[in-house]
Amino acid sequence: MLNALTALIRGTRLVFSPGLRRYVFVPMLVNLVVYVAGLQFVLSHFGGWLDGWMTMVPGWLDWLEWLIWPLFVVTLVLVVFFSFTLVTHLIAAPFYGFLAAKVEAQQTGRPPQDERGLVRTGVDALGRELVKLGYIVPRMALLFVLSWVPAVNLLAPPLWLLFSAWVMAITYLDYPMDNNAVSFADMRRRLRRRWWPTLTFGGWVTLLTWIPLANLFLLPGAVAGSVLMWDRHYRDLDASGAAVATRR
Repeated sequence: MLNALTALIRGTRLVFSPGLRRYVFVPMLVNLVVYVAGLQFVLSHFGGWLDGWMTMVPGWLDWLEWLIWPLFVVTLVLVVFFSFTLVTHLIAAPFYGFLAAKVEAQQTGRPPQDERGLVRTGVDALGRELVKLGYIVPRMALLFVLSWVPAVNLLAPPLWLLFSAWVMAITYLDYPMDNNAVSFADMRRRLRRRWWPTLTFGGWVTLLTWIPLANLFLLPGAVAGSVLMWDRHYRDLDASGAAVATRR
């Protein structure tokens, strides 16, 4: 049984093998530029954001300040993480689409079912990324608003962590599914059907994104790992999320 961690390890090894490395360097450069710019922006504004947030805590919750302050810090870090992650993937999406198609052809012995060609695959990957944003941003905004509601915001950090795992699963597992003409709605149904592989994969990818600098090298491996997960856990599901074939 291929689990999420094994898929990520195998995927990382694959992307730096001959024939695939060429599709890794541009996304790595994009990630580096966004990472440096984002880090500089956050460090210069983080204190002001936190001070402003703490002034909104009602007086009757002052006795919980020891707990609220670290929860606010975690929530703010997660919000910033999501914002820059979405920007990074929007820019790198065409290259990740190329990479996923190449990994699938190499590892399964067959190209993706949707034969659009590399150029069309890259262009469509950018459009698909906008569809993802349309799904993710409103939910992220709702969770952000809840994070400011007194008392309710105590639940914000665990909700953000769960949401992070789901979003990272959608972000990466969608690359091979898009390449195989699986609609965005169908993709989400398949992910829900196999919820444990989905959330564990998304959780591991979330952890990878938090490793400074090392994530530049590991995230392309997550793309390759998503192809392995697609082939093992999701390919044999139909549009309703039901299994339609026996695994070979």
